[in-house]
Amino acid sequence: MINKTLRSDALLLLTSAIWGFAFVAQLKGMEYIGPYLYNGVRFAIGSVSLIPLIFFMRKKRIKQNTQHVRLTNRHIFIAGLIAGIVLFLGASLQQVGLQFTTAGKAGFITGLYVVLVPVFGVFLKHKTGIPTWIGAFIAVTGLYLISVTKGSGIGKGDFLVLLSSVCFALHVLLIDHYSKRIEPVLLASIQFFWCSLLSFITAIAIEPIELASIVNATVPILYGGIGSVGIAYTLQVVAQKDAPAAHSSIILSFESVFAVVGGVLFLSEGLTNRGIIGCLLMFTGMILSQWDLIYKKKR
Repeated sequence: MINKTLRSDALLLLTSAIWGFAFVAQLKGMEYIGPYLYNGVRFAIGSVSLIPLIFFMRKKRIKQNTQHVRLTNRHIFIAGLIAGIVLFLGASLQQVGLQFTTAGKAGFITGLYVVLVPVFGVFLKHKTGIPTWIGAFIAVTGLYLISVTKGSGIGKGDFLVLLSSVCFALHVLLIDHYSKRIEPVLLASIQFFWCSLLSFITAIAIEPIELASIVNATVPILYGGIGSVGIAYTLQVVAQKDAPAAHSSIILSFESVFAVVGGVLFLSEGLTNRGIIGCLLMFTGMILSQWDLIYKKKR
């Protein structure tokens, strides 16, 4: 049991690393193509890359004689469309915002969804304890330190990424609702398809599209599509079978740390002392927001 947990924790840490370094790929990709075209291509690749896992998981469920609640194709279509629209809004705001901020700051601000999920859960009558509210306050304080400079408000890029974090929090709640009724990987592939389609439509309307530019962005696109979506999502599904929920939430929060590391190593980004303190506060707030989950697991 201990070996299984350690293996799962290692896979989750690898997942958070892949997602964290994806911020670097997202920034590098936009050196050649626009934010909507980048998202359109990478989510299309991500959707297709999950198809083998869909068939694998389905065969496994048939073998184990376990099935999700059967829904009509119409319900699956609607669920995938709604999740895809919210994902499109979150991914678009994040990708556009990245043009005006750093990978490290974007990683931490995006990570606020970990705090926002239990806070938003209040409106769905989910129980939210005091540690979550304390964590939210600490995280917002950290956000202020890394995003608001002396004599100015929050930067444009940071604000857009903050809005994307709100969308991602709503997206998590949607997936939590739908995944109890629909195969999670199937739902993921469908929502990625819709996110890709909406991104392509927007790109065609407002961005220049050249095949040569897409070819030049091949490596960042493949990392974002196959690595960040296909491989990382598969690792998460496999790892969470044997990992306690508290472990999963905390380890995946390290995505923001890897985003900073990636920014320093590959983009020569740096943080001021104020920014470092802000990042530490935000990370502390993320961990505290999961306290109810940790305490519940220990009882």
